[in-house]
Amino acid sequence: MKIAIYTLGCKVNQYETQAMEAELLTRGYELVPFETRADAYIINTCTVTAVSDKKSRQVIRRARKENPDAVIGVCGCYAQTAPEAVKELEVDLISGTAGRMAFLDDLESALEDRRAAHLAGEGPRMTVDDAMRRRTFEVLPAGGLEGRTRAMLKVEDGCVNFCTYCIIPYARGPIRSLSIPEAEEQCRRLGEEGYREVVLTGIEISSWAAERRDGSGLIDLIEAVCRALPEGTRVRLGSLEPRTITADFCRRAAALPNLCPHFHLSMQSGCDSVLKRMNRKYDTERYYESVKLLREYFERPGITTDLIVGFPGETEEEFQVTLAFVEKCAFSAMHIFPYSRRTGTPAAKMPDQIPNAVKEERAHRAGALARHLEEVYLDSWVGETLPVLFEEEKEGLWRGHAPNYVEVFARGEDLHNVERPVKILRREGSSLIGQV
Repeated sequence: MKIAIYTLGCKVNQYETQAMEAELLTRGYELVPFETRADAYIINTCTVTAVSDKKSRQVIRRARKENPDAVIGVCGCYAQTAPEAVKELEVDLISGTAGRMAFLDDLESALEDRRAAHLAGEGPRMTVDDAMRRRTFEVLPAGGLEGRTRAMLKVEDGCVNFCTYCIIPYARGPIRSLSIPEAEEQCRRLGEEGYREVVLTGIEISSWAAERRDGSGLIDLIEAVCRALPEGTRVRLGSLEPRTITADFCRRAAALPNLCPHFHLSMQSGCDSVLKRMNRKYDTERYYESVKLLREYFERPGITTDLIVGFPGETEEEFQVTLAFVEKCAFSAMHIFPYSRRTGTPAAKMPDQIPNAVKEERAHRAGALARHLEEVYLDSWVGETLPVLFEEEKEGLWRGHAPNYVEVFARGEDLHNVERPVKILRREGSSLIGQV
């Protein structure tokens, strides 16, 4: 039987999808593109913004239209927080953000019984738990999405920060962490499978082991993972809370030759008054201290971030403060989002909600500054040589990434999953063009 999977959202969702893909292949199913006719469709949903919810619903409807007789299973964050809304979309299975293997068991049963179930007019099978009661980390096999050369290793789930704009703590529950021995074992297996880069991912990896209260921290895990992988296999970090970056963290991280000098520091705003309304746990002074430490210990690291514009009550003056701070930090790349109102969060009830037109205009201005800073960073590498791990061929050029997460294109023979030094010749848009 043929199964197609569509994944929305973050690297954690991508990780959980690849784990389901690996299990389905083991069970003898054929994975097919989502745009083709399949016996079953899995939609792994996201709910980080209202747009994410809308996309999730659209994909579910598209699957039903592609094959009206197919079994449709929906899991992920949107299914966790809005199961009744998903139920209205004529699906067969609804699961949340836990129990992936049990979800696949239910999918198999639905495939076997789908005709009888349809004739009986039964509603969807719903297995959505209470995320806030979770205490155990669900260990899933690490690996890469079908056809990828980069593997993902989920080391943490859950969040207890409760930023006022964010629905994810309610979708994922409290912090649970993968143990170091389990992480080392999975890394050894990934190395044997030939992956040349492993991305540590989680809902908030900076909170790794926080629930254990035994004094261990993220840098302990990073050191163990870097040493467990074969020589030359890169380790890349997911999004970090800025307070993770201390002098001790940087000193120990800089001593790891296979740790990529790319750090995604979650920011959301560059204005202290807005950060306070967001219930972020740092201010701009502490954030900039992290930026300076990274540049002190690493040579021209890639420092990227997220920015929310148009948060409730954000004045033009506060937005200008944010722009000035962004320029001061000189990020190598940014993700910019207009604030999205999420029912059930404190920010949704805040006064002075910003009109959509103002949010979009601010996102446009912030985007223009972000593109300028990115171009400055990329131009600084022209004429230099970077080690590039190549992933795929596109229009006669091989595409890959340098350790700082800069995208590089170059000509060559079969470079799939091969790292080569590349002399950078020029910048084109948001990418660099070089010669192997």
